[in-house]
Amino acid sequence: MGCVRLLSTANCQVGDSKCMSQSVRRNMEDIMPQNDHDYAADLHIHAAHAHTAVAAAHHRGDHEAAGELSSRAQEYCVEAAEKTEEVVRRTPETLRA
Repeated sequence: MGCVRLLSTANCQVGDSKCMSQSVRRNMEDIMPQNDHDYAADLHIHAAHAHTAVAAAHHRGDHEAAGELSSRAQEYCVEAAEKTEEVVRRTPETLRA
């Protein structure tokens, strides 16, 4: 089994809420994942990064930014869950573990 390339990772510090800008999302969309499973995994990782940015903003005491980032993180979570459900629906039952 080969290595999985994490397409959604951003080059920013954990406490840098600016890393959740639209450029990170565009970067993820500009690179075509190898398959739907990779894309779903990348969406989950992207959502995790968003939640990390929320936690960092709360830790800094920037609750206004944390609220905005939290809304965005929730959107990423919903998108990741929807993609995962789509992958599961399209996977033959015999291949499901």
